[in-house]
Amino acid sequence: MSKQWTTEQEDFLTTTLAKVQGKFSAAVKRNGTIIPYIPFNGHYPDMAQENIHWWTNGFWAGILWQMYHLTQEEQYLVAARYQESLLDGALNEYEKLDHDVGFMWLSAAVADYTLTQNPNAKTRGLKALQALASRYNPTGQFLLAWNGPEQQGQMIIDCLMNLPLLYWGTKETGDPRYGAIATNHAHTALRYLLRSDGSVNHIVVLNPATGAFEKSLGGQGYGVGSSWSRGQSWAIYGMALAYENTQDPAFLAAAKNVAHYFIANVALTDFVSVIDFRAPQEPVRYDTTATAIAACGLLSLAQHVPPAEKTFYQTAALKMVQALTAKFCDFEPATDGLLTHGSAKYHGDVDQEVPIIYGDYFYLEALLRLLGKDLKIYEKG
Repeated sequence: MSKQWTTEQEDFLTTTLAKVQGKFSAAVKRNGTIIPYIPFNGHYPDMAQENIHWWTNGFWAGILWQMYHLTQEEQYLVAARYQESLLDGALNEYEKLDHDVGFMWLSAAVADYTLTQNPNAKTRGLKALQALASRYNPTGQFLLAWNGPEQQGQMIIDCLMNLPLLYWGTKETGDPRYGAIATNHAHTALRYLLRSDGSVNHIVVLNPATGAFEKSLGGQGYGVGSSWSRGQSWAIYGMALAYENTQDPAFLAAAKNVAHYFIANVALTDFVSVIDFRAPQEPVRYDTTATAIAACGLLSLAQHVPPAEKTFYQTAALKMVQALTAKFCDFEPATDGLLTHGSAKYHGDVDQEVPIIYGDYFYLEALLRLLGKDLKIYEKG
């Protein structure tokens, strides 16, 4: 990458990557035939048995493809392809899929096709593409998040990260409609999900018949009007990706605005994010996954700004990865889960401050990005 790291920084990155390689080399042997999510007592249950449609089910495949890209070791390719075959169970129950097909098949099938030109992977990616495009509300110009009757009209900030599947679809098929859906959704997100100060709503409800704004919901943050940190990180990365695919300056400005808000807030907690930036100061509850995602988003954003700005975003991302590594990583090969203290939501205790598979994925991606060795899974539109 363009920034020249100091010798000390390079040593940190390469030493850390060696530890990560040891961790995942052991993990693929132990978990090559399951879909992980959150470990219990140091080991993963199998989401292929518990819920094949769960939105995080592509991230282990994403880790495996990143590791195969890095090492060319056959064990990662074999396990990643097996993940794709497991996810066929979700594709076969089309009516149970939601907007997160982007997360699931970008990290699995589209990554495979990008690396190997596997025609079966392309077919899977195209099926997921159709599932995502079918969720588009042309009146409101947004992608419906979920399927329940009480969830009609809901769009969420997370969906910005699913848009690259649509941009990929236009590239692969030559049909401009997919990219147009993605761009229209991103503009609707600008209007209703992003706030002028750089904070974001997690969920807004639009009238399904007219597209008119009805209300915002607290979602997985502290409450209505709060600032869920993972939502902030999705917005940084998602808007940077929207800009990459469209060159629309509104998307670049939005990515920068949310990035500045995130950096200012995370600097107050030693560069590791709490679950919600507007929650009460006590108790302190971390969401390291938001930090890892934001680091990736900042490094994506850095590709689209002048050199003086690039250094700012790259350095902030490095500080976040250094902070995560110093306090919140388990490099022990015998246990599952690398990045600790991930939190899916503010309220509740089952999935708070625990290792979560997408935290591991984005930590790995950020580390590889800093070294210029990543497979750009979300940047192939």
